[in-house]
Amino acid sequence: MTGSISLCIATYKRPTRLAALLGDLAAQTQPAAQVVIVDNDANGSARPVVDAFRANAPFALDYAIQPARNIALTRNHTVALATGDWLAFIDDDERAPPDWLATLMDEAQRQSADGLLGPVLPEVPQDAPGWIRAGRFYDFPRMPTGTEVPANQLRFGNVLLRGSLLRLEPGPFDAAYGLTTGEDGDLLLRLRARGGRILWCDEAVVQEPIEPSRLSLRWLVQRAYSGGQEYARKALAGRYGAATRTMRLRFFADAVAKMLIASLLALPAVLTGRHRAAHWLLRAAANAGKLTAFLGWNYREYQTASASHAP
Repeated sequence: MTGSISLCIATYKRPTRLAALLGDLAAQTQPAAQVVIVDNDANGSARPVVDAFRANAPFALDYAIQPARNIALTRNHTVALATGDWLAFIDDDERAPPDWLATLMDEAQRQSADGLLGPVLPEVPQDAPGWIRAGRFYDFPRMPTGTEVPANQLRFGNVLLRGSLLRLEPGPFDAAYGLTTGEDGDLLLRLRARGGRILWCDEAVVQEPIEPSRLSLRWLVQRAYSGGQEYARKALAGRYGAATRTMRLRFFADAVAKMLIASLLALPAVLTGRHRAAHWLLRAAANAGKLTAFLGWNYREYQTASASHAP
């Protein structure tokens, strides 16, 4: 495919994982022309990694600091520095096999797509609790290559976008999502509303090693709650269709019913396995998140100093 590629990475206090990712990017069979790294740590903790890698990098390597705690502003800075005809995005804690970028580009050419999303496969540690391994809580849905990605599955982590379309959007990421989650899906929904074809490429796989801090019911509940809030904010903003009064009433009633049902099913499900009880508890948390977003309260996932940019 003709056209240069800029690869955009927002990072926050993950120097070891960033170094591993840069090694993966240097080994791509179709390397990017440019890699842009924007550090959301005001102290610049990623700078030594970038400086050590720069001398032998097979691509132009640009680094900047965006000090305000805001994932949307950090990603906006990567886009502002990117010069490519195509922009690829990968999280700083992911790993990319050598054919990753070439696979995305080949499929974009074959499908005449404006954007492609690929799988992010979780790597759960072998010593993780058995109920976590059984529950497959970190998996994302997959679909056949060429499928138009459903609106509620639009997310970043493994994305290729046509630069000319992306640059039409102000921002392009909405800073209002900068301390919560959902800036990625919100942007993709707006690109689709502009007529962009955003398809799935199941062969362009990246891996995400799951951090020990995420191997807990508490973290999973927080993620489910945050995801419910994200969905509600977009629904109430009309991203999935007109947010009429009737739609809002149905949305509220549906979330209440689902939260109550899931809560009632969680306790007896323990008898068939802790992972099944956790499944229903997470469903209840997601619908609780919808309700609190409906009432105007937003959980700020990236507010605390220990929060990570990769949801």
